[in-house]
Amino acid sequence: MLPSKLYYAPRWIVLGVNNICNLHCKMCDVGVDYNKSNFFQNLMGSHPINMPKELLTDVIDQTAQFFPTAKLGYASTEPLIYPHLIDSLFYAQHKGLFTSITTNALNLKRYADGIMEGGLNEINISLDGPPEIHNYIRGHKSSFQKAIQGIDALLSYPNPPTISIFCVITEWNIGSLVEFVDLFKDYPLKTIGFMHTSFTPINVADAHNERFGNIYKATASNLEEVNIENMNLDILWDEIKTLKSRSYPFPVSFSPEVSSREQLEVFYHHPEILFGKRCNDIYHNIMIKSDGDVIPAHGRCYNLTIGNLHKKSMKEIWNSTIIAQFRKTVHEAGGLLPACSRCCSGFSK
Repeated sequence: MLPSKLYYAPRWIVLGVNNICNLHCKMCDVGVDYNKSNFFQNLMGSHPINMPKELLTDVIDQTAQFFPTAKLGYASTEPLIYPHLIDSLFYAQHKGLFTSITTNALNLKRYADGIMEGGLNEINISLDGPPEIHNYIRGHKSSFQKAIQGIDALLSYPNPPTISIFCVITEWNIGSLVEFVDLFKDYPLKTIGFMHTSFTPINVADAHNERFGNIYKATASNLEEVNIENMNLDILWDEIKTLKSRSYPFPVSFSPEVSSREQLEVFYHHPEILFGKRCNDIYHNIMIKSDGDVIPAHGRCYNLTIGNLHKKSMKEIWNSTIIAQFRKTVHEAGGLLPACSRCCSGFSK
């Protein structure tokens, strides 16, 4: 029986500190300006553009008061162009909170000093392959080089934050994944993680909406420029096997972990088949948008406001009736809803 109230704290408070980005990633609805998806609306649909400093200060205060073990994750859309980033890191450090940034690292070198002084604990950097491929996918002629300069700047300090690199597998970087990992073989990374493309085709969204569209509407997502048919799964499977067979000074992982070429076929060409078992993120994470609205898990979830910090406390929102009902619905559906089939939260642990 699923409890209607969770008596533990969230693991992550995900901070949607702004809704602008400085790159144009081909596999992202934000990057290609596809504004009809839940993903786009969750990341870009709030105002003001930047989370007010007063609101973020309140989030930090409430986290320290109610959920001191929770981690603050600076995420969408691009934290390193958020004007109050460094000040808020200092404040979170003062409150004894763990901080993490997920970034494209375009501005990392510029903010390395402040990040170090602000006591950042970890940084997750999104890169999409070797330099030319990454720069093509991101729509910026030197974005890879600038990210490396930023990583080198952090590593020039004693006791830098832990550094992880994450790469979304797409039609453009298949065939270059081994080369990509080899570029970092001498870097003291925490991990390199490959993420299979998160996408929702229209047929999956439509099937979902027949059952749940009246309360948790799904939309097509992340397929405006991505063509799944262009992904060479034979080459991808060979690269997965090669990377699994090699030894690196850091772990190399895949999300989800795929154990056969046949499973790759199911993942990419049969998205109506649920691949994960259960969404754990809705029981452990919440995301706060720049206007104080709170949504489940993170930006890929349904466009469901479970509360607003201008009206209720974070403690009340964590167990609001809206999120409790959502958790109950997902649980009764078997752990995932139909449109959750290729969301990364379905593979989380």
